[in-house]
Amino acid sequence: METPTLTQNGSRESAAETPAWAYAPFRTAAVLGAGVMGSQIAAHLANAGLEVLLLDVTPESIGREGGKNSLVEGAFKAATKMKPAPFMSADAQKRVTLGNFDDDFDRIGEADWIIEVVVERMDVKKEVMERIEKAASDTAVISSNTSGLPIAEIAEGRGGDFKRRFLGTHFFNPPRYLKLFEVIPTEDTDPEVVNRVTAFARVHLGKGIVVAKDTPNFIGNRIGTYAMLGAVEQFESGDYSIEEIDALTGTLIGHAKSATFRTADVVGLDTLRHVTANLYDAIPDDESRERFSVPDVLQRLVDLKYLGSKSKAGFYKKEGKTIKSFDVGSGEYVDPKEVGFDVSTFKKAGGLPARLRALWDDDGRAGRFFRETTLDLIGYSARRTPEISDSPANTDRALQWGFGWQMGPFQVWDALGIDAVRDALREGGVEVPGWVADVPSEGFYRDTESGIPQVWTPGSGQYKDDPRPADEWGLTYIKEDENNTLWQNDDAALLDVGDGVALFEFRSKSNSLGQEVISGLEEAIQKVEDDRNLRGMIIGNEGSNFSVGANLGEVAMALAMGETSDLGPFIEAFQKAVFRIRYAAKPVVVAAHQRVLGGGCEMTMACPHPVLAAETYIGLVELGVGLIPAGGGTTMMTARAAELAHDGDRPSEVQAFLRQHFEQIAMAKVAESAFQAREMHFVDDKATIVMNDARRFHVAKQEVVRLSEEGYLPPPVRSHIPVLGAPGRAQFDVALRQFVEGNYISEYDSHLAGRLAWVMTGGDLSAPAEVHEDYLLELEREVFLSLLGEEKTQARIQSILTTNKPLRN
Repeated sequence: METPTLTQNGSRESAAETPAWAYAPFRTAAVLGAGVMGSQIAAHLANAGLEVLLLDVTPESIGREGGKNSLVEGAFKAATKMKPAPFMSADAQKRVTLGNFDDDFDRIGEADWIIEVVVERMDVKKEVMERIEKAASDTAVISSNTSGLPIAEIAEGRGGDFKRRFLGTHFFNPPRYLKLFEVIPTEDTDPEVVNRVTAFARVHLGKGIVVAKDTPNFIGNRIGTYAMLGAVEQFESGDYSIEEIDALTGTLIGHAKSATFRTADVVGLDTLRHVTANLYDAIPDDESRERFSVPDVLQRLVDLKYLGSKSKAGFYKKEGKTIKSFDVGSGEYVDPKEVGFDVSTFKKAGGLPARLRALWDDDGRAGRFFRETTLDLIGYSARRTPEISDSPANTDRALQWGFGWQMGPFQVWDALGIDAVRDALREGGVEVPGWVADVPSEGFYRDTESGIPQVWTPGSGQYKDDPRPADEWGLTYIKEDENNTLWQNDDAALLDVGDGVALFEFRSKSNSLGQEVISGLEEAIQKVEDDRNLRGMIIGNEGSNFSVGANLGEVAMALAMGETSDLGPFIEAFQKAVFRIRYAAKPVVVAAHQRVLGGGCEMTMACPHPVLAAETYIGLVELGVGLIPAGGGTTMMTARAAELAHDGDRPSEVQAFLRQHFEQIAMAKVAESAFQAREMHFVDDKATIVMNDARRFHVAKQEVVRLSEEGYLPPPVRSHIPVLGAPGRAQFDVALRQFVEGNYISEYDSHLAGRLAWVMTGGDLSAPAEVHEDYLLELEREVFLSLLGEEKTQARIQSILTTNKPLRN
């Protein structure tokens, strides 16, 4: 793997070791076992562009009836209907070929990477490995996806060449969405095989890599399960309710919103029971082994077939609109209990470190719970080091990437203060290893003058470099040097990211697109164009979402104060800024991630060469608040319909694409991945998609440099866009009337969609014609401003602002 160093401007340069791009990528894969995990692993490999062979046993081999491929076909069909979806696009589904162990096993000889995902039984896995050794090519990489069985034992009895190419690879469920990928080499695994797998998983599967030791349940599940069972133990004690524990173990402390018991329900209580029982059997020498005894309440729920979300009842059960929780005493589901402390006081403390310190200092029940569970987890994590990992950073990353924690246990220790926690561990009688006394008061993590972060490692008794890969860099270090800020206002900044590339960063609340951001975008592009030392610009940020659209609060304020005359110039300025992205004299590359809605979508659509993280959810959702896209979105989707038609001069061919685009906007459809965004034509095939969102700035920067080196010219202005006029609009009018009569949409939904169709077909034109994009932009503005005057639109805007829920009026 790379050992990067951090340059002064925040990017990282690789040291002498082999970089990721030097390893040949996998092109074909075979997944053996089509259960819930196997089918989803196959789906994610297909997402990455691999041709995947998915095999499973025949029904006959396990005493069932059905066609030979019925089990694998059923599993694949189930995967295509799962929510959240394992597949990123319809094309990815086509890259999976199905087969069975009896007829098709020899076909694994065509695979570059063979992943075994059969039942978690050592005898079965060994039997499959024996078959793989006979059928696999002599260059194939072979791995076992297991959540905890000993990797070396799985390979027992196999030849030396097999063992050299064999390792453990642990995907976390669901494989598409959870970032953690644990790699478990054995003593016989060739380091180059480890490097190739980790390089591919990081770049092409979008994973965060943790190389783990071959110990029971590796790192993530060993520590994460311990923490979850600790919370269940607190519930069984009767001191805290389910609702109270979830209030204290969710977003308040930087964990997933689902906290403890909702997470357990999602995972499946039978799965949690199975993992717990297996782990208990596998760790006879663990001093805390009894923590992994299956809790009575968990066993009771499993016996009652209350297995969580999949059975509609677990720790929680929804009855009507009430979410009830399981009561241990009565064995019944009861109305939610009132939380016996004020969580809002801790939320008001500020960012995550401040909230943790506020809980630590609290004298009430909330503080007691936090201190007890935190000291317990920190003590266990310390006792497992270096047994499961030499570096505390690996433990922290495993919990961050596998369980959605913002901070792992050692990062929390740093945030609370090394000495304060060390004293509390001693006073509380929590057992810790001797090395804890040697941890410097500075903490486990520290920055250095070179910019390379370091982590204190118990085995060495000193700080060691802990660099990230050279192509994964963020904005923190860039912003630390004031010289890298080229310009800024209250809501945005222009940063120098090196190599003649600038980056425009949103800093508004929720990355909304208000006046300061829009005027700042115009000014930033102008500065880049005027500066002969700058090649071009990236638009991006590190928020939870790229942008969820325009600042509706500013719109609502203007309406409330009767200052609607200001909105016309703002909408025109918004359109101008969006199209400056498209027609700038130097390349402007939008680097989008997560939710990219409304105006954020329009910015991305306008960009000739966007870079999108694979997990980008993009769409024009303005009709949900009673408006139409008026930052150029309606215009661009209209233009693209004609560009996609084989013959843009024939209205019948344009109509099919226009209808698709009209329905997407009218129904506020959002692409569920960047690949689906291509299928929905929000971006075209020139858009670059990166599977690992941590690489998006690096790839966007390289794109700016490439375009600059080629001799950049912006695309020509769309001066002859075919529109369909009244004849084309008539088809939309008929369809809308049918939807209203069928009670699928409201009269106001129909009104909004009709105004959208009016723009997309060219307004008052009585026949098909060609128009300039400026003509359509003006229609957008007119309709948008007229809808702002409608009471029902104003009610929809107010609903979003006050309840964050769409109103259907």
